[in-house]
Amino acid sequence: MDFIAEERDRLLRSTTRVVGVVCALLSVVGIVAAAAVPAPSLTAGLLCIAAMVTALVFFGRSGAVWWTAAIVTTGLAAMLLLFFGVDDPVRPLIASAVMPLAAGGMSSPLMAQRGHPTGLGITIAGGVAVVVVMVWGSGSVLSTPVSGALLGWVLMAVVAVWISRSIPRVARRIYTIGSAHRAERQASETEAQRRQGARLLHDTVLATLTLLAHSGVGVSDQAMREQAAEDARLLRHLRLGATPQPQSSGDYSLTREEESPLGQTLESVKQRFGRMGLEVSWHGTGQVLLPSNVLDAFLLALGECLENVRRHAGVGEAHVTIVHDNEMVRAMVTDSGVGFDLTTVSAERLGFKESVVNRLREVGGDAKLFSAPGSGTTVVLEAPR
Repeated sequence: MDFIAEERDRLLRSTTRVVGVVCALLSVVGIVAAAAVPAPSLTAGLLCIAAMVTALVFFGRSGAVWWTAAIVTTGLAAMLLLFFGVDDPVRPLIASAVMPLAAGGMSSPLMAQRGHPTGLGITIAGGVAVVVVMVWGSGSVLSTPVSGALLGWVLMAVVAVWISRSIPRVARRIYTIGSAHRAERQASETEAQRRQGARLLHDTVLATLTLLAHSGVGVSDQAMREQAAEDARLLRHLRLGATPQPQSSGDYSLTREEESPLGQTLESVKQRFGRMGLEVSWHGTGQVLLPSNVLDAFLLALGECLENVRRHAGVGEAHVTIVHDNEMVRAMVTDSGVGFDLTTVSAERLGFKESVVNRLREVGGDAKLFSAPGSGTTVVLEAPR
């Protein structure tokens, strides 16, 4: 509220300065254009108007009471000097010329006197004096200069009353909106703290029950490692396309063997590529047991070969032949696609990912590529048993 009041007073002082200076300058133009005031009286009147403009400028900065008194005093002095410097027949003309000064310049401080009873009293007294001087200068109460001056003071009073009532009402509304916003924010913060407290309590109770369930010892490192290995094995087989088979209610697993049958996993690879539009024909060995790390590398390389056939060979069928002996398992992936010339293709663009080949070689295997333009492509994958 204090900030709004300060901004209101600053705006009203600035408005007073602008209105007063503009009206004073309009009167100067009218007085000079009339060319009816002798030079000494004209000079003295213009100096008083200049002093009034200076007082308006300083009033716009501070709004002190003495600047209000200076505005009223210099304005009245300018009017009296101009009226006394001419004859009676010329005074109505000068009254018309100083009408903007009397109506707007002298009444402008009225807008910025909220909370300043002394300044308000000086301004009202100056307004009464202005009306009396204008009646004397124009020679009639019902003259146009007197009516214009009275209209200016009435309009300025209406503006002052409207501002004095509307700005506090707006300030109260702004304060109400701010209070509602603060209340909503505090409610949100309270709710967040409540949820955080509930979460902390839940975690504390869960940790306590876990310690009680393990006799205060907790889960051993070996048990955590075994569980992580089981989770990794489950995710690996899911990635290869296997489907969980229920062994009992609430218990699902893919395999419990350290060595997985190659036939089952090859069938899952075939089904996966079949769904993508590549028909894979299998030949050779039906069942071969491989260690899990060798199986992963072998199937990853095989899947990469089939993916290359699907993308680049230009055919919808691939043949995979599996043979094995006591030491090695070999897979030959053949297609009758477009093929290419090995001598014209750089090593990094042969269709193999370097990480796939390196992983196969890490387990003791290897990959070989044979191709010719128009004769298809053959890839030989080797993996140790």
